Amino acid sequence: MADHEKKNAGGRGGFSNRKRRYRDEDDFDRRPQRRRYEEPLHVKLRKQLLAIAESPLKKPEDEVSSIAKTVVDAYEDKELRNTFLDMQLQLVVEQPLKIPFLAAVVLIANPQKPAISHDILERAVAQIQVHLETGAWREVKLVLRFLACLQGILEGDGVFPILEELFARAVDLQTASSEDSLGLELVKIILLSIPYVMASSATGFEEQALALLDKTDIIASTPHALEALVDPYPASGEESAHEPQSVIGLLQKQLQDEARQAWLLACIPRAWKAPSQESEGASSVIATKHALPLITVPSPVSSGLLLRLPEIYFSVYADQDIETVPSTSDVASTLFRDSLIDTINILDYNRNATAKFLIDLDCYFSPDTFVKRATPFDRLRDVAGLRSTWKPEDVAVDAVFSQLFQLPAPEHKLIYYHSVLTEACKIAPAAIAPSLGRAIRYLYRNVDAMDLELEYRFMDWFSHHLSNFGFTWKWTEWVDDIELPLVHPKKAFMVGALEKEIRLSFAQRIRGTLPEPYQPLISQAKEQDTPDFKYNSDQTPYSPQALEILRLLRAKAPDPELQPHLSSIEETALSLGVEDPLVPSTDAYMTCICYIGSKSLSHVLSSIERCKERLLGIGPQSELARRQIINSVMEYWNEKPGVGVNVVDKLLNYTILTPLSVITWALVEKLGRGKILTQAHIYEMVASTVHKVTNRVRQIVSARNQRGLPAEQVAILDETLQKEREEMRNLFEVVEDALVGIAKGSADDMAESRDQGPEGEALLRVWGARWLRVFRRNMAVEETWVGEMLGAGQDMELVNEVEIGNGIQNGNGNGLAQRDVDLDVDVADEIS
Repeated sequence: MADHEKKNAGGRGGFSNRKRRYRDEDDFDRRPQRRRYEEPLHVKLRKQLLAIAESPLKKPEDEVSSIAKTVVDAYEDKELRNTFLDMQLQLVVEQPLKIPFLAAVVLIANPQKPAISHDILERAVAQIQVHLETGAWREVKLVLRFLACLQGILEGDGVFPILEELFARAVDLQTASSEDSLGLELVKIILLSIPYVMASSATGFEEQALALLDKTDIIASTPHALEALVDPYPASGEESAHEPQSVIGLLQKQLQDEARQAWLLACIPRAWKAPSQESEGASSVIATKHALPLITVPSPVSSGLLLRLPEIYFSVYADQDIETVPSTSDVASTLFRDSLIDTINILDYNRNATAKFLIDLDCYFSPDTFVKRATPFDRLRDVAGLRSTWKPEDVAVDAVFSQLFQLPAPEHKLIYYHSVLTEACKIAPAAIAPSLGRAIRYLYRNVDAMDLELEYRFMDWFSHHLSNFGFTWKWTEWVDDIELPLVHPKKAFMVGALEKEIRLSFAQRIRGTLPEPYQPLISQAKEQDTPDFKYNSDQTPYSPQALEILRLLRAKAPDPELQPHLSSIEETALSLGVEDPLVPSTDAYMTCICYIGSKSLSHVLSSIERCKERLLGIGPQSELARRQIINSVMEYWNEKPGVGVNVVDKLLNYTILTPLSVITWALVEKLGRGKILTQAHIYEMVASTVHKVTNRVRQIVSARNQRGLPAEQVAILDETLQKEREEMRNLFEVVEDALVGIAKGSADDMAESRDQGPEGEALLRVWGARWLRVFRRNMAVEETWVGEMLGAGQDMELVNEVEIGNGIQNGNGNGLAQRDVDLDVDVADEIS
C-alpha cells in the first residue's frame, strides 16, 4: 500500500493527483453552473393564451383560472397588460373556437380586477367599429360573439341594442331589394350571437331573445329568390334528403326550438363556471358590471369584399342510420359548422394548424358532446340512445366538404381544402380515413343528382387525395357500375377519375391498383410514354412532307426552309378538292410540334416558343386552320387528353388560339349528339377558357376602380372593358346556343340519329341541362359582379388576385335572379 501511494505521488507541487473516490458532505462543486433563464411573465402569458383549451389532458376551467390569476396579479405590468389585451382580441378573430374560453378569462378576472374588463371592452368596441365601417362582417360576427359571451358583466341590455340596430339595417336592405343577400348576412350574425348570450353568465334575457327571434323570423324563414342558383342537388327529384335547406332558415328554427327547451345549449362550454363555483352560480363572476361603449352601425352598411349568396346546408353524412353529426334540427349543427368554417377560412396560410384544430375539435366544446375520437362506426350502436353518437372527425370533415362544395365558389382555392383534408388524414389516420371513406361513398351515390361543377370538384379531390395515399381505394364496391353506359354520370365519374389519376402518376401504376373488371378502362395505348407519330405510316396522307417538316424542326431549321414542304401539302390538298388547304398543312405542322415536345411540358413549350410566329399567323388567315391546331393537339394526345388540355391552355396564353375558337371547337364542331359533354377533359377545357375571359374582365374592372387614375386612363379602361364584356357575352351566347339543343333534345345530330336508345337520349339531355346550369350561373355571377363594382366604384387595391374558380370577390348578389338560370326542360327524373 505504501509502495502504491509512493508510486502515485508526485506531479506538480508534489501533490497526489489521485481521483477522490468519495466526497465529504461539505465538499463544494466548483464546476460552472449554467445560468438559469426564466421567461418574462408576459411571454409565459402569451404562451398560455395561445394554448388555451388545446390539450385534452387539461381541464379548460383550470387553464382559464390560472391565466386569470396571472393577469390579475401582474396587471400593473404594462408589457403584460398590452400582451393580454392584444392577444385576446387577436385570438378572437383568428381562432374562433377559443372565444368562449377567452371570454371566461375576463369573467373570472372581473371580480378581482374590474379594470381588465373595462380595458378589454374598450378595445373590442374600437375593433368592431372599424370592422363595421369596412364591411368585414366575419370579424364583426366574431367580436360580437366575444361580447355576447361577456353579457353577464355588461350593464343594461348588453349587446341586444347592437343586435337590434343590425336588424334595422337588414330590414332596410331587404326592403330595397328582395334579392339582397347582405341583409341575410346581418340576420345570420344576429342569430349566431343569441345562443352565446343565452349560454353566458347572464340571466333574465329570455324575453329579449324571443322578441328578436320573432323579428328575424320574417327574413330568415322566407325562401330567398337565389337559393335555386346554389342548390348542390338540382336534380334530386323527390328525395327529401336533398331538399335544399338554407342555413339561415335552419338556424331560425333551431333557436326557436332551443327557446322552448329553456336555452339548454349543452354544447357551448361554460369555462367561467369553475368547480368551486358550481353551488354559487354565476354571482361570483359578475361582481362589477360595465357599460358597453357606444357602437355605431353605419347607414348604409358596407357590403365588404365578398359576393354573398344564400347558403345551403351541405352534409356528406346526411343519410346514415346512426347520427354521427348533429341533425339539422339541432342548433349544435350550425354552431359547430360556423366555428369550423371560420377557422378553416381564416387560417388558410397554415394548413397544418388548420388540420390540428379540426382534429382537436372536441376540446373546444362541452365534455361528452362527442364520442371518443376514432370510435369505429359500428361501435356507435352500443352507445346509441345512451349518450351522444357525434363523431368529432365527422363533424370536422363535413365542415371542410361544405366549403369544397360551396357554390358558386369557396372563399379560397380548392387546393387549400384538399390539403387540409390530406394533413388531417396524416395527423390522425385512424380517425379521419374512415370518415373520408363514408363521405366518398355518399358523394358517389349521389353523383348523378349533383350539380355538374360539384361533380368535377369531387372528381378532382378524389383523384388528388388518392395520389397522396398510394392510389388505394376499394374499387370493388363500385364494380357493378362498370356495366353502365359511358354516358351515365357514375360511369363518366369513374373514367374521369382514372384519367386524372394517370395524370398524377402513370398508367401502369394506376392499372396495378385496380381489380380485374376495371382493367379495360385503361387501354394499352395509355401506357406508352410517347404517342405514335401518325405520319410514320405511308398510308397517312401528306406523310413524306410531314416527315421532312419533322426533320427540319428537329434541326431547328429557319422558317423559310419549312415553307416549300408546307406549300407542297397545300397544293396536294387543293388538287384533292380540300376546302381549306391550310388545314392539312397546319395539321402536319402542329402534329410535328407535339411529337417533338412529347417528352415533357417544358419540351412542348420550347417547341411552341420557336414556332410561335408561324402559329400566330395561322389564325388570321383561317378560322378553320386555327381550330385545326386544337384538333391536332387533342388527336395526338388522344390517349392522354389531360396533356392535350394543358397544351391548349398554353396556346391560349400565347394568343395563338382565341377563347372563342376553343369553345367553338368543343361545343360546336365536336358536339355531335352531346356525348362529348360526358368527358371530364372537355369540361376542364371549356371551364378554364371561360375563366380566362371572365378573369380578364375582372382585372380591367379592378384596374379601373383604383383611386387617383387620370381621366384619360379611365376612359381607355372603360373602352377596353366595354369591348371585353361584349366578347364575354358572345362567348356565353355560343355556350348557351350549343347546349340548349342538347338539353331539349332538339340538336340536329340528336334528331337525325336515335341509335343510343331512349335511355341514352335522356341521359344526354341531362348532361346538356347540367352544363347549361353551370354556365348560366357563371354568366349571372359575372354580370352582377361587374355591375356592382362599376356602380360602387370601390377601391380595388385590396384585391390582389381575382379568380372566379377560387373565390368570388365583392358584391352582395343583387340582380342575380334577373338572369334566367332555370331550364325549360325537366329531365332530372330521367336519370336511371
